[in-house]
Amino acid sequence: MTDYTIPATGKEVRLASFPDGDVRAENFTVAEVDVVEPGAGEVLVRNEWQSLGTGARELLVQDTNVPLPTFKIGEPMWGRMVGTVVRSNSPLLAVGDLVENFYGWREYATGPAESFFKRDRDQLPSGEYFLSNGPTAWLGMSDMAGVGEGDVVFVSGASSGVGSMAGLIAKARGAKKVIGSAGSKAKVDYLVNELGFDAAFDYHDGPVLDQLAALAPEGITVFFDNVGGEQFEAAVLLAAPFARFALCGALSGQLGVGDGAQPRLNLLAAIPKQLQLRPFACYHTPEQLDGWNKQFGQWLSEGRISFPHTVVEGGVAALPETFVALLNRKYSGTTVIRL
Repeated sequence: MTDYTIPATGKEVRLASFPDGDVRAENFTVAEVDVVEPGAGEVLVRNEWQSLGTGARELLVQDTNVPLPTFKIGEPMWGRMVGTVVRSNSPLLAVGDLVENFYGWREYATGPAESFFKRDRDQLPSGEYFLSNGPTAWLGMSDMAGVGEGDVVFVSGASSGVGSMAGLIAKARGAKKVIGSAGSKAKVDYLVNELGFDAAFDYHDGPVLDQLAALAPEGITVFFDNVGGEQFEAAVLLAAPFARFALCGALSGQLGVGDGAQPRLNLLAAIPKQLQLRPFACYHTPEQLDGWNKQFGQWLSEGRISFPHTVVEGGVAALPETFVALLNRKYSGTTVIRL
């Protein structure tokens, strides 16, 4: 690694325009920029893997209510990355260290050593495993819903990166039955035959209430919601007394049309059941990431969990098209790009 030749330039993706409706590749531009040598206390990192999530769509809205920095026209995007330190002017990190960072959508990143988080290469099978949606799924299933033995769990949007991990975490924690919803027969088969969900259904095949009732006649005790809308409303009606709801997302409103982000809460059903509704967000703090990586590594070594993900080749130049395809629900599991 000490002999690694650093190129003079590298690629990065910048926001060219805010979307007017659907996100298109034309909303982004790929630029060739100088690779910046690190100053005192800084490091230079060669990014190797990047994850993409649908949540980034909200950061393309100028007046979003999401409490995160939005993307700016003419500036490089940001996102979760894993890479290797190739130059270091800090005692905190050495050349060759594997680090996670949020200097996304670019091949090379230079910044204060404190903004990069060292990862143990031996903890997980490969670098992209550190980019799983496990921290979010783990927070929802463990801290918000407290899933455990005997639970009947419903995960909406279960073929997504967060949803698939949420279902696997529920299984690993001893849930009696895990049910998932998805948007195609292929994704339903993926959930059941590849990931080991106990049952799944395509929400296009009929009323969600009827399909979920057929799969969980005894009711559900845990709901991990990525979708909102009709699926949230059905879960309330089919919830068992004292059911716990971990409310993670509202894709039916974010990526679809209508009022999916504003489902109706049936109070006459929720109040007598004493439902626990817990909206939450994962901000990927060092404690959240370290806790999840330790648990993930242990479960992987025990064969109790897998990493459902789709690897996309093509490097930085492929990021705009890949993001558009992700928003169009092309991929299953966590979407990671090999840079």
